Formats: sequence, structure tokens, C-alpha cells
Amino acid sequence: MTRERTTSDSIALSHSAASPDDPTDPLMATLEADAAQVEEGQIRSGRLAGKSLRAAIWILAMPVLLQQLMIACVGLVDKMIAGNLPGEIVVPALDGIGIGTYVGWFTGIAFAGLGAGGQAIIARAIGSGDRRDASGALAQSVVLGVAWGAVVGLSMAALAHPLAWIAGLSPEAGRHCTTYVSTIAWSMPFCGLMNIGSMCMHGAGETARPSWISITVNVVNLIASWLLSGVDLRLGGLTLHNPVPLDPLQWGVWGIAAGTALSYVVGGVATLVVLRRGVKDLRLEWPELRLTRVMSARIARVGVPNLLEGMAIWSSSLFLVGFIGMVARGETGDAPKSGLVGAHMITVQWEAFSFLPGFAMGIAAGALAGQYLGAGNPRMARKAIWTCAVVGMAIMGVMGIIFMTQGRLLTSVISSEPVHLEEVPKTLFACGAVQVFFALAIALRNGLRGVGDTKWIFAITVVSIYAVRLPLAWALGVWMGYGLAGIWWALSVELVVRGLLFLWRFQSPSWERIRV
Repeated sequence: MTRERTTSDSIALSHSAASPDDPTDPLMATLEADAAQVEEGQIRSGRLAGKSLRAAIWILAMPVLLQQLMIACVGLVDKMIAGNLPGEIVVPALDGIGIGTYVGWFTGIAFAGLGAGGQAIIARAIGSGDRRDASGALAQSVVLGVAWGAVVGLSMAALAHPLAWIAGLSPEAGRHCTTYVSTIAWSMPFCGLMNIGSMCMHGAGETARPSWISITVNVVNLIASWLLSGVDLRLGGLTLHNPVPLDPLQWGVWGIAAGTALSYVVGGVATLVVLRRGVKDLRLEWPELRLTRVMSARIARVGVPNLLEGMAIWSSSLFLVGFIGMVARGETGDAPKSGLVGAHMITVQWEAFSFLPGFAMGIAAGALAGQYLGAGNPRMARKAIWTCAVVGMAIMGVMGIIFMTQGRLLTSVISSEPVHLEEVPKTLFACGAVQVFFALAIALRNGLRGVGDTKWIFAITVVSIYAVRLPLAWALGVWMGYGLAGIWWALSVELVVRGLLFLWRFQSPSWERIRV
């Protein structure tokens, strides 16, 4: 006891005699070491600094869920307005807009590929407290996003007509497809700015502002598309008469697309304003907009595999559209059947709503895991991804039950055409049966993407799609004659396989050591 007290007194005496700023003070050195130990493994900057895992997931996921709901509503609004076009053009218009939506899906994939690089770098930088690195990644991601948007717009215009032919669209439906895609194409630089800016904010833990931008985009899309189409909206027993005297037979599809394009312009400008004003510990600085070889290479190293993965998914969808076209043209031995592309896209639209919770949890998983790795805490990175996956599976499992039991009701919200009421409930049942595995695949994929593990994500996706999805879809839908429902059962089986493959990769410790 005497020795302990003597030691304690000597430390106290030494401290009292030392200057407060004396770097050799033993007690101050001990306190600083203890403080550093407490901070080790904790997120050091951004909105998530000092937050518990549960609070951080809530902060991230809820705004993302709202944002993705709004993004899905853009396509739903376009289809609902098209469903109110005059009866003689409603089926070809829905078919044409359905294929146009595939081209729109290409844009999302293209932007997500580039945005993944900026998101991963920003997440690591925010987790480690390196705000300068985060700002540099943001600025160069924005520049690349606008430039890439111009390329995507030109590609969209070039792809519209070939896609219409691959899908076996009628000449009228093909014209609607070309009109829809070429009208939206010119807004792609703004869409790129909005999408990539949003992903960069996600990497910094900021999800509220992107969700508000998405709400604004949807309001503009709804009002502008409705007014410019000349369509009277029928909602149950209520009819909203369009105040703009335009003939929907001539202006309908163009007006729907023009309203969507205008909403992307508004979203891009709003994103630029938010980034320039800045979010917590992240701000767009004009001097950093000049591209540098080092940062561009870092963004590409993570983003290019993610882009290739997205392109693999999208290109496989061209084969699926071709299979649907074969069924629609009667090449399977059955009589030709119009409206199958529209039925497929209605199912895709509802599926887009079903995976919103899983996607929101995936975004939260990616942002948290990236920031925890930046803070040097792989254990919490792993825990964050798995927690988000479990929550996503629970919610999407409930959505699957709704799809399996309420297919006809969901179909009637978009279209009351007999072919759609016949086909869509069957495809929704197949989709609903595997929602839990779909959630697992989404959450783990986005979690691993957030830490920069995009090469393995690309490899798993390519193997799963081209070794399982496409052969099985052709076998069930075309060769065995089960049609559109058979194709969707093939998609569902492949999602189970992909989810299990991502689970296998997640269990490996090697992704914890990836450098971005």
C-alpha cells in the first residue's frame, strides 16, 4: 500500500510541476493513450460518428427506403399514366414503355458502377476522419458522372430500336419505345449527377437529403408527365381531367417521357446545390473538380468491376426479353400472344417495390461496413452487414407473401387488360416465393460493394446468371413451353443460388483486408 501511494504521489507531483503543454508529462501521455484506445475502431467523422449500430442503421436505412420508394414510383407513375391512354394504344404503349424501362435500367446500372468507387472511398475516408480524401473523391465522381451521363444518353438513343426488335414488339409498340427512350436520353447528364451524388452522400452516412431530392423528382414527374400527356387519370371511381388540351393519341407517350426527363433535370440541379452547400464532413469544392490520375484510378479500380457486374445483369435481361419475344411470337408452338412484355414489366415494377427494404438495408450495410473498416474495426463491419441482411429478409419475406396471395389486385392497380390479369399473378407468385433469398443477395451484395469487394461480386453474379439463370429460363420458358411464368420461375431459382453464393463470400475474412 505504501509503495502504491508513493508511486501515485510521485506521478501527481510530477504532473503538478510540469507545464500543461509538456509532451513529456507521463500522466498526460497515459490519458492520451487511453483516449486513443477508446476511439480505436470507432467511426471518426460524419453523421454516424459516436452512434450505436442500431441507431446508425436507422439513420441510414429509413431515408434510403423512402428514396428508393420514390425512384420506383417514377416508373410506376409512367406506367399508370400509360395505362390511362385511349384503349386502342394502351397495350402497345405499355409494351413500348416497358422496353424503354429496360433502357432506363441500363442507366441506373451505368451510374451505380461509377458511383460505387466514390462511395467506397468516401466511406473509408469518413470512417478514418480523412475529410480531404473524401472531398477529392466526391469532386471527381461528380465530374465523371456528368461526362458518363452524356455517354449513357447517346447509348440509350442507339439502343431503343434494336431492343424493340429483339423483344418482338409490333411496329406501333416499337415507335412508342423509340419515342420514350430518345426523349429521356437528353436528361442523362443530370440523372448521372443525381445518382452518383446520392451514392457519394450515402458513403458519408448522409441519406436524408437524397431522399428529399427523390421526393421532389417524383412530384415533378407526376405533375409534368400527366400534364404533357393529355391523359385523364382514372383512379377507381374518380377521374382527374387533364387541364392541358393535348391529344393523348399524339402526345401521350412523348409527354410521359418529357415529364420524366424534366424531373431528372430538377433532381440533378438539386443534388449539385446540396453538394455545394455540403453535408456533415463532406462538401463539393470547385478547385478539386480537376481530374487527377491517382483518384480517378482509385474510383475506377472499385467502380469498373461493379459496372461490369451491372452490365452482365442488364445484358442477360436482353436474352430474357428475347425469350419473351419468342413466346409472344408463337415460336414455342403456341399461338402468338401480345402483351407479354407489358406483363413482364408490370411484374418487374412490383418487384422493384418488394426489394426496397432489402436495398435500403444493403445501402446501410455498405456505408457502415466501409466506415468501420476505415476506422480499423472489421468485427463491427461484419456485424453491420449481417444485421442489415436479417432485417431485410424479415421485411421482404412479408412482401413475398403479399405477392403470392394478392397478385390479381396488384396487377389491376396498373392495368385491367385481360392478358395482364392472366399472366402477372403467376409471375408474381414465382417472385414472391424467393423474397427471403432475394433479400439475402441484395443486402450482402451491397454490403460487400460498400467495402470495395466488387471483383468477387462481379464473378459471383456472372457465374450465377450465365450458368443458371439464362439456361434455365430458356429451358422452362421456351423449350418446355411454360411461357412467361416458366421464365420467372427460372429467375427465382437463380436468385436463391446467387444469395447462397454471396453468403459464402461473406463468410470469408479476405474482404476485410481490401484496400480502396
